[in-house]
Amino acid sequence: MTDAEIVALYWERSENAITITKSKYQEYLMKISYNVLANTQDTEECVNDTYLAAWNSMPVQRPSVLATYLGKIVRQISIDKYRKRKSIKRYASEYAYSFEELDDIFSDGNTPEQILDEKELDDAINRFVRGLPEPERNLFIGRYYFFDSLKQVAGYNGMSEANAKSILFRTRKNLKEYLRKEGFTV
Repeated sequence: MTDAEIVALYWERSENAITITKSKYQEYLMKISYNVLANTQDTEECVNDTYLAAWNSMPVQRPSVLATYLGKIVRQISIDKYRKRKSIKRYASEYAYSFEELDDIFSDGNTPEQILDEKELDDAINRFVRGLPEPERNLFIGRYYFFDSLKQVAGYNGMSEANAKSILFRTRKNLKEYLRKEGFTV
């Protein structure tokens, strides 16, 4: 079934929409969530919450690429769960490792200025990533959007971990410089 047909089921408020979404996208959503949480039970909970969130938001939204839409939802739900859990106890996950690598670019505080600039920063990062050559873009997205391990991103890009690590280091350095040129304080 196509994404458009699944979205139409959501708009019709057919419960089959969730069943079909689950059969088509569960593995994809589990991967994203697990890379953030590193906990199977929490991952399953977040993926189930994603189906509910999609059900509740679909009458407003009509996404053309359902995988991306669902991926954004599960990613945010998982990050929120991670932050809540982190306030109770620290857990190691690819999410934590990925953001540790980006610490030298972004500060940890949430000042009003940062909140107001969030959309502009998001747009600038998207422009930067779209401008990367395909191998670098795939590494960056795999590591910092899907939170895949260094070993995983190196593997599906057909390179050694050392090479992937080096490319990601240079890409982060270039991102930092790009953001400075765009007027962001990093």
